[in-house]
Amino acid sequence: MALVSLTPTIKLSWEPNATQTLSLLNRCSNMEELKQIHAQMFKLGLANETVPLSNILTFCTSRNSGGLSYAQMVFDRVNTPDTFMWNTIIRGFANSSEPEQALLLYQQMLTHSVPHNSYTFPFLLKACSNLSALEVTQQIHAQIIKLGFSSEVFAINSLLHAYAIFGSIESARLLFDRIPHRDIVSWNSMIDGYIKCGAIKTAHEIFNDMKAKNVVSWTTMISGYVGASMNKEALNLFHEMQIAGVKPDNIALVSTISACAHLGALDQGRWIHKYIKKIGIQVDPILSCALIDMYVKCGDMEEALEVFRRIEKKGVSAWTAIIFGFAIHGQGREALNWFSEMQKVGIKPNLITFTAILTACSYAGLVDEGKSLFESMERKHNLKPTIEHYGCVVDLLGRAGLLMEAKKLIDTMPVRPNSVIWGALLKACRIHGNLNLGKQIGKILIENDPEHGGRYIHLATIYAMAREWDHAVEVRRQMIDKGITKLPGCSSISLSGISHEFFAGDRSHPHIDEINRMWDQIAKRLKQEGYKPSTRGLLLDLEDEEKETAIQKHSEKLAIAFGLIKTQPGETIRIIKNLRVCEDCHTVTKLISKLYAREIIMRDRTRFHLFSDGKCTCGDYW
Repeated sequence: MALVSLTPTIKLSWEPNATQTLSLLNRCSNMEELKQIHAQMFKLGLANETVPLSNILTFCTSRNSGGLSYAQMVFDRVNTPDTFMWNTIIRGFANSSEPEQALLLYQQMLTHSVPHNSYTFPFLLKACSNLSALEVTQQIHAQIIKLGFSSEVFAINSLLHAYAIFGSIESARLLFDRIPHRDIVSWNSMIDGYIKCGAIKTAHEIFNDMKAKNVVSWTTMISGYVGASMNKEALNLFHEMQIAGVKPDNIALVSTISACAHLGALDQGRWIHKYIKKIGIQVDPILSCALIDMYVKCGDMEEALEVFRRIEKKGVSAWTAIIFGFAIHGQGREALNWFSEMQKVGIKPNLITFTAILTACSYAGLVDEGKSLFESMERKHNLKPTIEHYGCVVDLLGRAGLLMEAKKLIDTMPVRPNSVIWGALLKACRIHGNLNLGKQIGKILIENDPEHGGRYIHLATIYAMAREWDHAVEVRRQMIDKGITKLPGCSSISLSGISHEFFAGDRSHPHIDEINRMWDQIAKRLKQEGYKPSTRGLLLDLEDEEKETAIQKHSEKLAIAFGLIKTQPGETIRIIKNLRVCEDCHTVTKLISKLYAREIIMRDRTRFHLFSDGKCTCGDYW
């Protein structure tokens, strides 16, 4: 390669000597400066010196330099690269979008019989992890043993981490058990490996066996619990972490705040927010968005907005989180205003932002606005709609009663519709009484999602509404014969930092007798108001009296009764429901809000309902 190809046209305004050139390399901040310094090295006769060449390779292979191709060009010109240089160029490609190049370079390293050290293997194993190359990892494992590095904890920990990432947990455990002197990285890698393969219990057993835990140990376990939807366990472990005197990092805080969001544990979320302020943790964009999401999902939009306003540089994620908050609270116009404001300040919406704003239009019945926004994705914003966006529009049209238009959109979609999209249209058919279309879609849903109990229940309900009892019974018999069960309804209420869960007909709560007495009082007042239970959506093989008894014990009713007992008059009651709130519970909650002069905020599977003075913000359509 000609020398001129390495010499940039830009010149330094002054000519440093040899000592100054080496000093400049250590302070170099961008590729243009480095190229100028490299040119000066040729002039001073330093172009083949090991130390400055190593410095050049180190800078060019760093993650943010953008100089990997330049590093390769420099490396190829070195007559006899030493081990450090080989490790450096391999590391650069292992961390890049071309990790296979790292493995090809290693083949050359072997061919030239270059000596290895303990830093060679972690970079190679990183490349293997990025390529999901288990077989190559096993070959490198053999090299580690062959070359005598099996006692080098740095190399072994990297191997352990690679096996864990691949899900080869048996290999990882075998290696872990054979490590003579495990350090904390060994333990943390093993915990992370078990979490990744879903063995949370085993991960926690290893966590408990650790004599010394660092913040990574605690964070890995807390994040694992949240990822497995074991949010109560995550919160408990976070409190244990504090008792142990370990200061949480931002990752642990994001996971813990996420657990609060899922549980609707507003009091605990507020406490963690105050704790963050008290100990002076820097609130980065990710932590800010986690706080906004937590307040949104706990029903406190004012506090979510307060967090948003305090962010100095508001990125698209923060704007999207706020828009999503207005969406699930049924405040479509506000969401549209914020969407417009976001663009005015120069923030471009992304695909997730459009999911949020289309959801807002759907929940608020803003059909024209939603259709216009959907059409603008490609035309104005150069964003290709995904299946999530089509699902939002189907839901939007279905809620508005435009069933055939929704069906046409599904039939002409460029991607295959999933069960969520068909389910949205089926719900609309049931609400708007298009039973023939509902029966067609119900059959499609069962074919596409045969293990989902809710699909059978929905189709059986459609048949029952059409008074086709034999077909309704047959669908339920299919469900029973296949051993498929419907996810049980669960409602939770968080009081004084403790989350209380209730299931339909549940008698396990320690205050259940008191709750039942409270419910009997509520039922009497409801009856005096002329309330009659709506039982049309209940199981077909129950008698009317049994249906009325069953519906009185729905989980949200038990949670509300408990809330009325344990909170002060006038205090807001917050309920989290894992399924869609049923028609009867929705009616009852509206009446309770009026009779007891309470605001009741209920988050069901898809949105928020704010019950106040006998009305709900969803407008009785959810």
